[in-house]
Formats: sequence, C-alpha cells, structure tokens
Amino acid sequence: MQHLAIIPDGNRRWAAKNKLASFLGHQRGLDVVKTAVTFCIKNSIKYLSFYTFSLENFRRSEVEKNYLFNNLLKDSKKELPELIKQGVKIRFFGERSLFPAQVREIIDHIEAETKHLTVLNLNLLFCYGATLEITQAVKQIAQRVRDGLLSVDQIDEHAVRNALWTSDIPDPDLIVRTGGVMRLSNFLLFQAAYSEFAFLDCLWPEVTEEKLGSCVDQFNKTKRNFGH
Repeated sequence: MQHLAIIPDGNRRWAAKNKLASFLGHQRGLDVVKTAVTFCIKNSIKYLSFYTFSLENFRRSEVEKNYLFNNLLKDSKKELPELIKQGVKIRFFGERSLFPAQVREIIDHIEAETKHLTVLNLNLLFCYGATLEITQAVKQIAQRVRDGLLSVDQIDEHAVRNALWTSDIPDPDLIVRTGGVMRLSNFLLFQAAYSEFAFLDCLWPEVTEEKLGSCVDQFNKTKRNFGH
C-alpha cells in the first residue's frame, strides 16, 4: 500500500459522549492524526490524506469555525518542528480562494518548510469538496480547448486527472472512515474509483495504531480486481 486516506469523523460526538466541550474533541482528534502519521511512517506508507475541513463545514457556527482555524495556526506552529524531524512533507489541497485569511500565511510557510521532505507525504484536504474539484477541472479543460491548447478528441481520463488538485499524487488504495457512517461525503470522488473501504464504528478520537493496522491487514488480504 502506498496511499491511505482517512475521513476522521466523530470529534464532536466523542466530546459530547464524554461530556466535554466540542473543541476538546477536535484537540483529541489532532492527537490521533499524529498517531496516524506515526503508523504510516512505521509501515512505510508514503501518502496519508486527511479530510481536514470540507466545504460543508462552513455551515458550522462562527465560534466553532474560528476555533478550528485558530487552532490550526497554533497547533501547526507547535507540531511543525517534530514533523520536519520525522521527514513529513505537508501539502494542503482545496479551493485556495476560500482559505481563511488568518491561515493562508501559515499554510504557505508549512508547505515551503516541508517541500523537500520525503519520508511521508501528508495531504490535508482543506476547504475541499470533490464535486468542486471536478467542476474546476472541467472549467480548466474547457479553457484549454477555448485557447486552442487542447482538442475535444484529446479529452480523456488522463486529461481530467491532470486538471485535478491532486494530479501529482496516487489515488488512495484504502479509505478509512470512522464514526459509523458509510458514505464518502464529497471526498476524493474521482480518485476513489478503485479504492478499498473500511468503515469503523468507533469515533475518530478512539482510533489507535492497532485499529489502523487491522484495516491495513484486511486490505492486504483483499484481491483487487480493477475494472470489476
């Protein structure tokens, strides 16, 4: 396996279950992200993608959104030295025009500071929605046709793939979703065409290296029939 993708569902439910403020669920969820990073490094998995903040998340309260964005700033500054030490290259994928102003500078800084690292590629899907990604790809292709750079006959899967935000990373081999929910929620729809899936009943803050290991073990036992 070279690419593990995760939809980390259940931070707020975990906080409610434990009678805690919702932000503590997000904080605990961040700790488990670090667990997943360690797991991938130990198991030589080169790509790890997280559904960090979806377009639908913009519907949340201003208080929660501000907490999430401010927490990203604080935690990124705190965790960056250790991630660099571990050799983690960090990239953000999403609609950059929607990135909140207060986090754009730190995102650019994180990507610049880690762009040379090769142990693990950590992809954070932020202000991301797969349908928007595909729509933007279609617009880009249409513009290239209009500009005479591409003919209609040249539009194929390869052309579409090259127009996606994630064009230079491999499709996920395995997508894990926690929280007992069995849907993709607008996550990597094009890239997930031949991915295997693991849906866990536990909430994201309850995930351990052992649970991730069980998902990967099951994946390794699966015979993958591409196209069937």
